[in-house]
Formats: sequence, structure tokens, C-alpha cells
Amino acid sequence: MLNRRHLRVKVLQSLYAYYQSHNHDLASGEKELLYGIEKIYDMYLLQLTLLAELVVQEERILEENALKHLPTPADLNPNRRFIENRCLQMILNDQALQHEAAKRTLHWRDERELVRKLIQQIKQQNYYVAYMEGEDGEIKDDLRFVLRMLQKSILPFEALHSFYEEKSIYWIDDWELVNKMLIKTLKESVLERGHLALMGLFKDPTDRDFAKELFKKAIVNHQDFNRIISAKTMNWDVERIALMDMIIMEMAMTEILKFPEIPVKVSLNEYIELSKMYSTPKSKVFINGVLDKLVEEFVREKKISPQGSDHHGSTKE
Repeated sequence: MLNRRHLRVKVLQSLYAYYQSHNHDLASGEKELLYGIEKIYDMYLLQLTLLAELVVQEERILEENALKHLPTPADLNPNRRFIENRCLQMILNDQALQHEAAKRTLHWRDERELVRKLIQQIKQQNYYVAYMEGEDGEIKDDLRFVLRMLQKSILPFEALHSFYEEKSIYWIDDWELVNKMLIKTLKESVLERGHLALMGLFKDPTDRDFAKELFKKAIVNHQDFNRIISAKTMNWDVERIALMDMIIMEMAMTEILKFPEIPVKVSLNEYIELSKMYSTPKSKVFINGVLDKLVEEFVREKKISPQGSDHHGSTKE
């Protein structure tokens, strides 16, 4: 579930790609932005279906073992606790997940080797051995095992990182967010719902429009805002200011001037946070100083209300 901070990050990345490409087709840029946002949900669904695929492949492994020329007693009477894990079965049998994954053509059918390597790695871990040797408990015990498997085996699995990086450039920065969504989904589904409850992509239905409008208005006002920033950075050569820093300042101005429903203090805090993530420490101080000057000017010119323009606080959206 994306909140507006996540969406600002996606808009920032899309604006950077837009200006770097020199392809000034606004409609095309907007399409790429929305595509990148939708890909986050694809990755979320893929991570869920990966958990289901682990069960499918382990079932096949047990069937293959039973058909060996000289099967062992363990091959003929295997421990099925992993396969029968109620949390994993909940995911495997959820029709809404199956439908959504099929609609988006998301599957692991071509990645059997990767999934089986992951299973091998899981089976080598102490938490797996302890779970398989333990007595059958409650579903919350099954959930605890799945969360441990995610954190100790799946999330650090380098081959999985490589798979996602090859599939989409959009997923490199979304890994942490998607897995937070995944863990939250599992906890809520097992402990509160009793069935798999897929998250929606957006926290609020209006957030999709917010991202589109922020992207579009930042581009439409790019030249005007560039001139305003130039006037506030007389001792700087604007051409030498990093493109990422310029985009962050222009996005902040866009939000402050074109989205009056969002308190100025919230917008400033959010863009200072973005500068911490995507700029150098010196750039962060520079951006903060420029935005302070701009807000003071906007207040004097009555372009914004003085109320809420002081950002020296911790207000979050």
C-alpha cells in the first residue's frame, strides 16, 4: 500500500528519467510514471505467489523422491509439515490472488530451478529443522515460521534479487517497500482476517491522481520554477546544480504552490526527507536553505498562507 511519500519518490524518479531522456513527451512520461507504480504491485503479487510456488515445488520434490529406484523410508513417508503449513496453504488456495496474478501474467513456471535452489537453502537453516521436528501447533506458529523464512532465507537470497533486477529496472528501489507490504499482509490475514486479504496499491483512491498531477504540474512549471530558483541562488551556477537537487526543489515548489490542500509544513518536511535520500549532505543543506527563502518570499507575496509555513517540526502526512 503506497502512501504519498512513496509516490513522491516515484514521481522524482520519473522526472529524473524524463529530463535525462530529452524526450519531452508529457503523455509518454506520465504513462511511464503510472507503469512504474503499477510494477510495485506486480512485485508484491510475485512475492506472494513465490510462497505458494515453494509449496508446489516441494510437493513435486517429495513425489520424485518416492519414485526413486531405491527410496528410503523417509522418501516413502515424508514429513509434510512444510507443505501443510496453514499460512502457505492460505496463499496457495486463494482465488483472488490466483486471478490477479493470472490477469497480470505473473508466475514462476519458468523459474523452477531458482525456486528449488531457494528450497534447498531454506532446508539448511536451523529454524526450518526446528519447525519440521516440532509438534503441530496453532496457525500463528505457522505464520511465525513463514515470517522467519522470509527474513532469513527469501529476502537475502541473491538469486532472487538478480531475477527481479533482470525483470524490471523499477524494482530495484521498491524491494524494501514491497516486502514490508508482504509481511503486513501475512500478519493481518492470519491474525485478523482468517483468509488472505490482498492490499490495494494505494492508501487512498485520490493518491493516483495526486502522483499524476504532481508529475504533470512539475513539468509544466519547470521553466518558471527554474528561473525563480536561479534568482535565489545568485552565487551558484544553476547549470552546476545537480539535476536531482533541481528536481527536488521544483517538486517542492509545485506542491507548495499548486496543491493548497496540503499544508506547506508537510510538503517541506517531505522534500527535506527526499533530499536526505537522494542528495549529498551538502546538497540537503543547500536545498533546505533555498526552500526556506522561497517560502518566505511566497508568504510576502501572498502566494501562500503564512499559516503552516514554518517547517521546523516533525509533521508528517
